[in-house]
Amino acid sequence: MGKYVMVVQSSAKEGRDDEYNEWYDTIHAREICSVPGILTCRRLKATPIAIPTPGAAYISLYEIETDNIGALMTEMGRRSAAGEQTPTDSLDKSSAALWIYEDMSLAG
Repeated sequence: MGKYVMVVQSSAKEGRDDEYNEWYDTIHAREICSVPGILTCRRLKATPIAIPTPGAAYISLYEIETDNIGALMTEMGRRSAAGEQTPTDSLDKSSAALWIYEDMSLAG
């Protein structure tokens, strides 16, 4: 079984951090973690310490275990397109980005 981390960066629209964080914590992260293979979500808030420049205000780290990361991502896209995920207009879409990293840790 392959192990991965999905890294998602994002920011709220100006002045809407509370609304955005409420949506992410109570709705969005749970909907994403309902996709088979996505095990956990850990959220982090940026500090002003950055080299060379700060990134988005928030990152989320999702732990994933799957034999087919492409199929998992396809299922996430299908759920979004089918309206099975709850959107918010408090997200600054220009700040959003997603990366998948394969776990290279040694077993044992």
